[in-house]
Amino acid sequence: MSGQRDGFALGVDLGTSNTVAVLRWPDGRTRPLLVDGEPILPSGVYADTDGRLHVGRDALRLAHADPDRYEPNPKRRVDEPEVTLGDRRYRPAELLGGVLRAVGEAAVGALGFLPPAVVTCPATWDADRRQVLAEGLALAGWPSAAEHTLSGPTPPGTRLLREPVAAARYYTEVLRRPVPVGESVAVFDFGGGTLDVAVVRNEGADPWGDSGFRVISCGGLDDLGGLDLDAALLALVGARVAATHPAQWARLSEPADTTGWRERLQFVEHVRGAKEMLSRTTAAPVAVPGVPAAVSLSRAELEGVAAPLLRRAVAETRRVIAGAGLTPERLAGLFLVGGSSRIPLVARLLHADLGIAPTVLEQPELPVAEGALTDLPLRRNRPAAPPLPLAPAGAALAGPNGTHVAAGPQGTPLAAGPHGTAVAPHSPAPGTPLAAGPHGTAVAPHSPAPGTPLAAGPHGTAVAPHPPVSGTPASAPVPPGSPVGGVPPQGPGIPHQPGAWPGSTGVPANGAPGSPAAPTGGGRPRRALWISVGAVVALAGVATATVLYLIRDRHPELDFEAFGKPVRVAAGGERPVAMFTAVAGDRAYLAYPRADDRLAVVAVEAGTGKELWRKESATTADQWAGVVALPGAVALLADAAGSSTPRQLEVLDGGNGGPRWRHTVQGDDELFVGRDVVAVTDHERKRLVGLRLSNGDEKWSLADLTDQYGGTRDSVHPVTTDEAISGPGYGDGSPRDPEQGPVEQLVQVSADRSVRLIDLGSGDVVRDWKAVAEPDDLVAAHEDRLFVAGDDGRLLAYDLGKQAQPSVLYRAEDNDRRAKALAPCGEHRACLLEVTDSDDKTAVVVAAQEDKDVKRWPAPGMAQLVPVGERVLARRLYPEPAATLFAPDGTKVLDDEDGVAVRVDAGNLLVFADPLGSGVDDRSVAGVGAGSGTVAQLGELKDVRGDSCSWNTRIVVCGSEEDFVLYRFVKE
Repeated sequence: MSGQRDGFALGVDLGTSNTVAVLRWPDGRTRPLLVDGEPILPSGVYADTDGRLHVGRDALRLAHADPDRYEPNPKRRVDEPEVTLGDRRYRPAELLGGVLRAVGEAAVGALGFLPPAVVTCPATWDADRRQVLAEGLALAGWPSAAEHTLSGPTPPGTRLLREPVAAARYYTEVLRRPVPVGESVAVFDFGGGTLDVAVVRNEGADPWGDSGFRVISCGGLDDLGGLDLDAALLALVGARVAATHPAQWARLSEPADTTGWRERLQFVEHVRGAKEMLSRTTAAPVAVPGVPAAVSLSRAELEGVAAPLLRRAVAETRRVIAGAGLTPERLAGLFLVGGSSRIPLVARLLHADLGIAPTVLEQPELPVAEGALTDLPLRRNRPAAPPLPLAPAGAALAGPNGTHVAAGPQGTPLAAGPHGTAVAPHSPAPGTPLAAGPHGTAVAPHSPAPGTPLAAGPHGTAVAPHPPVSGTPASAPVPPGSPVGGVPPQGPGIPHQPGAWPGSTGVPANGAPGSPAAPTGGGRPRRALWISVGAVVALAGVATATVLYLIRDRHPELDFEAFGKPVRVAAGGERPVAMFTAVAGDRAYLAYPRADDRLAVVAVEAGTGKELWRKESATTADQWAGVVALPGAVALLADAAGSSTPRQLEVLDGGNGGPRWRHTVQGDDELFVGRDVVAVTDHERKRLVGLRLSNGDEKWSLADLTDQYGGTRDSVHPVTTDEAISGPGYGDGSPRDPEQGPVEQLVQVSADRSVRLIDLGSGDVVRDWKAVAEPDDLVAAHEDRLFVAGDDGRLLAYDLGKQAQPSVLYRAEDNDRRAKALAPCGEHRACLLEVTDSDDKTAVVVAAQEDKDVKRWPAPGMAQLVPVGERVLARRLYPEPAATLFAPDGTKVLDDEDGVAVRVDAGNLLVFADPLGSGVDDRSVAGVGAGSGTVAQLGELKDVRGDSCSWNTRIVVCGSEEDFVLYRFVKE
């Protein structure tokens, strides 16, 4: 039985108001543990008249009958010697043990046994409090507690782990947010009863193979949590009820009997439910016992009473960060966990005060429990999936949907052709395209029929549906009428002559025409011959030019030149508080907020800076996020502090700046730009929706898929094209210019681990697969392939053109290695950035391609991958920015070049000497040829706001101190 139990694990976040547990299976899957059918267990405890403890929703229901026997927050009582419930007294360890016993029983009910477990506790808990928790575990029947530290290996038993460490591991290992060794992340844990704030630093893996996050500063407020927000909101509602129904409010505020206490409990629950609803909507009703009409609350009212309390939380966060010897901008991230952190005002106040955008999830209760599982890593000797069998010579290999594919000589399978067709390695039927040879050359597997020119194949390759004439280059079209087998071509009106070509030096024995001894009076045949030869030469020249065009370097290295005097475009009369830019094709959009909170937008010619139009938004916003170029239009996007905060999206016409349409989106909604449709991930309504670019009307809508618990968390990825990743890119490599390779298809990874391929223009589901990936897995979709890097160490490739099983491109050597980044890097080829034990110093780039050997290139310290055509750029930003550019064969074109490298196109990069922050400063820039690695110093962008800069293949445009500047970096 023990062997069957290997790999199972349980992570438990024992919270003040709610307790959450997450189960892990040996294959790495994680799911919330259901207790009484629910993933969240209220931590309240009720003692009945026999002294038996009831927990969770049963305890809450029993409390309605006798509230004196109920303790809603036993974790808050951890410092007290005893807690009185009814006529009995209990030690805090007994109350915590009751909650843990319920979790243990649910785990045994799900698995048949209690798996190894990790239970979290606050970082501020001292040894005495942790001892109370250890006693609670013992009373619940769990193995003895053992805390993991960096001073030695953890002894066997139920592990205790500090909550911010668990959250930080979730942040890095599940969300895959980079926290390099030596850098820190702040964890803001805002639960029901308390606020806990900690700064944890990544110390690297310790000698025992565990993640070395160390708490370097911690604090919090024991008197501030969701319960205190409930109390403030309850007082607000109470004031309204007292004004209209004073007798009923007196009964609720000071209960005199059991019925009064029961009504007060119901009232408190209704207020708490309204608070939770206001995190998702702008208004919510509160039912008041004994009052006919419900009291309506708005989000503004909630924020009004919550703001003074939350400002204390913000001040405490700043104090804890300062206690770590850091300033907010030096943090690698700010992670919000705990159920109360989903209130939008929390993130908004933190962002406004600290200047860094917090990360908050749709279900912030889960990360601590799931992050705790990282303290029990999967066994390293977990058996790998069996390799695919090799077929003997001439055998049939299993194809998709039960079909058979004939194997080639020595068991060589047929090569994969376009759209899933099979291409034989020898003598295929006519019409088979040229197979891909080494280094992109074309291999003609057979001889085409005469007279058929080369056709254009996918991605610019040449396809010969018929074989070339002997002696003719495979790339040249064959003249009409040319027979096969070396027989000379015949011009119009020239009958076929046996023997040598007319005019050859061969002299037939009988003095046949065409020999030097023959009469030459027939000028017409000789003229026709030269016409034919000329036609052959001309057609060969056209064919050669065609091939040269097809194989040309479409992205040659630019002729960089140093910055000259910039072209300036005026902004407002005063220094703008923020500036934004976007470049699409030959047009640049420049924007800045006005004093009346509208966004002013200026369209200029990208090459000259000539102003085309100047408009302002109809929408106002406290803060603006920026502008996004669309095909023939520009989108203006307001900022949002929280993931569920509504914000405005306004679209202006690119030609004249006139208004097209407006649409409300949420703070974490994403936009994907197609040719004439913009897709939006509408998280509030749990759907993916397509809006017409022309007028904003809804063209299509797809409901998000749910898991077995009703969760709808998903991730959406564009299917990129060669053209898209060969143009200007953002820092993460995503395309900047939507007019160069607009998105045609999307891949949606749903909560139930399924994947849908969606046509962006129509919303049609083209294809779907089951049990493919989690929303947090590394996923990249490019051209006709979907690449998935899962936690099992495998890199899989799905053919988007057919419903077939995936190909295994790569399997990690051991369980210590995990993929950190994924990017396409060639046809049917993907590159992984792989690290050992989350240590960036061990990073390597793994290049895996179908039917090719896997290649590995060291990239120590790198944390990101950016596609540059078929090359790949490995980048890091901390502690100092640097980049390494790898050629397709692994050659280092750039080797640990200092600075922030970004893609100009598939053949060129820009390298900014320093990170592109929001401050005004001089920015040194260099241009780099991606083929040769030649670095050309371009000079300095003077007094610019780095994060406002955009570029194309000729100019870079930025906001400066008071206006916009355009710098040209290539020769005219």
